[in-house]
Amino acid sequence: MSPIEVEIVRRKLAVIIENLNTLEPIKGMKQEEYLQDVYKRKATERLLQELIEAAIDINIHLIVEAGHTVPDHYYESFIRAGELKIISLDLAQKLAPSSGLRNRLVHEYDRLEHTMVLKAVDMAEELFPQYIKAINDYLSKEM
Repeated sequence: MSPIEVEIVRRKLAVIIENLNTLEPIKGMKQEEYLQDVYKRKATERLLQELIEAAIDINIHLIVEAGHTVPDHYYESFIRAGELKIISLDLAQKLAPSSGLRNRLVHEYDRLEHTMVLKAVDMAEELFPQYIKAINDYLSKEM
């Protein structure tokens, strides 16, 4: 990988880290309080969308950099990253459904389940630090 490409990945990782830090006050928030605060709901949705998109961008970049074609779907970007040992396959399978949340947030499919978004904060807090570590480990091996 060239330094410019590594820098792109590191910038995307920084987005994930910043958004996880910004989501920290939402983690563990009571559902009733969350549902009543439109500003917290909208901020949470945007922060989740951005961090999922950053991970998808990283996946696609590293998959293509490894000489493979761009995945047809965002879900597949996680699975392919797992198959290529960029991240563990177990982590890939756990993170892949986040692409569906990203699609709901971006395209406003049906009515958005706010409780699902609140639960996604816990998922993000649990899984994305593992993702960050896996990507950093991968970059260290590739450099």
